[in-house]
Amino acid sequence: MNTQKAEFIKSAAGIKDYIRDGRAQLVFAGRSNVGKSSVINRLLNRKNFARVGGTPGKTIHINYFLVDNAYLVDLPGYGYAKVGREEKERWSKLMESYFQSNLITAGVLLVDVRHAPTEDDAAMLGWFRQAGCPVAVVANKLDKLKKSEQAKCLQVVRDTLELTEADTLIPFSAEDGTGRDALLRCLESFL
Repeated sequence: MNTQKAEFIKSAAGIKDYIRDGRAQLVFAGRSNVGKSSVINRLLNRKNFARVGGTPGKTIHINYFLVDNAYLVDLPGYGYAKVGREEKERWSKLMESYFQSNLITAGVLLVDVRHAPTEDDAAMLGWFRQAGCPVAVVANKLDKLKKSEQAKCLQVVRDTLELTEADTLIPFSAEDGTGRDALLRCLESFL
């Protein structure tokens, strides 16, 4: 995957806006404050390619980025976004319809390695599995832990999400680039 060939294509606010051109769709999901945009920026080695918000919940649509010949798809975050109930319901319906669209090639679930995954994280992992696609779990914010804490926190992620040894768990830092190459190889294996 040539990360130098990357461009923002569009934001989808509803089912009529989904891209259906047959290209692979590698879908990034996670809580509102987990750093999805920062991970995408690090993956592409770009500073501000995917917009990073100062407050959780800036991604309100499904955003499509064409990278080489596949889409990185950034879903709205869940959990901490400071938006009203109606907007959260709209996001939920948007995501549900997208997961039922049979467009997802593979999933990337981002979690904050410093905290045990939430019920929402487990539910999102379930959605990817129900969609029948391979999924990788990316444990972001590794740089915020002491080296001595990392293995224990990664095991908490693995245990909480009930990941097997066959499941992919990638320790990652959008800040310093740890895990970038592993995530890139994983995405390429999904294509």
